[in-house]
Amino acid sequence: MAAGGLGTCSWSTLYYTSHFRVRTSSLVVKAPRGRLVTGRPLRQSFVIKAEVKYVNGEEAKQLVAVEGYSVVDVRDTSQFERAHIKSCYHVPLFIENKDNDIGTIIKRTLHNNFSGLFYGLPFTKPNPEFVETVKSQLPPESKVLIVCQEGLRSSAAADKLDRAGFENIACITSGLQSVKPGTFESVGSTELQDAGKAGLVTVQGDISRVLGAILVCAFLFITFFPDLAEKILALIPV
Repeated sequence: MAAGGLGTCSWSTLYYTSHFRVRTSSLVVKAPRGRLVTGRPLRQSFVIKAEVKYVNGEEAKQLVAVEGYSVVDVRDTSQFERAHIKSCYHVPLFIENKDNDIGTIIKRTLHNNFSGLFYGLPFTKPNPEFVETVKSQLPPESKVLIVCQEGLRSSAAADKLDRAGFENIACITSGLQSVKPGTFESVGSTELQDAGKAGLVTVQGDISRVLGAILVCAFLFITFFPDLAEKILALIPV
């Protein structure tokens, strides 16, 4: 485009970093007497993020056997010991909470009497060293298949590793509970899909399962809405 003897042109350079693609543009202006005037560089940044793959059990098996994905199990120790994929890395996303402040003691007691008793779930807290532990065993360019029991923890772990620079991440949709027996060579006392089953629900069947669900809901209600729970309890005649 030109007007009154003034012409313009532009050039751009594209370069990459480990997380960003950056385009730098410079504006060159030709003055009427042929003198070139260069403007300030114009910079535009485009973030390139790798997408996490969500696969089923058979597809996950192919990723490991054919494409060389390493398996990272992020479940707690109890589920891992019941059953896990042979030769996997175990880096729990949550670790047992052994803190002894009064608030934690109360929550741990409630947990152990409800979900701990009925579902065999340990009282846990986020593992502050999760990302660093994974990075100490696998470089960011590794192909990583993250597994948990239901699929929720693996998704959360994938997000953390994605932010830490890992670019080849896959998760099993619905977790190991959806994997058919024999899909992976496993180690432990039960099948991978049954590793999440523990507590009274495995003994007393449907009655305990329903009662356990009610108690867990009550526990969550008291935890997140203590003031409202106190008002409701005050309405119950003693």
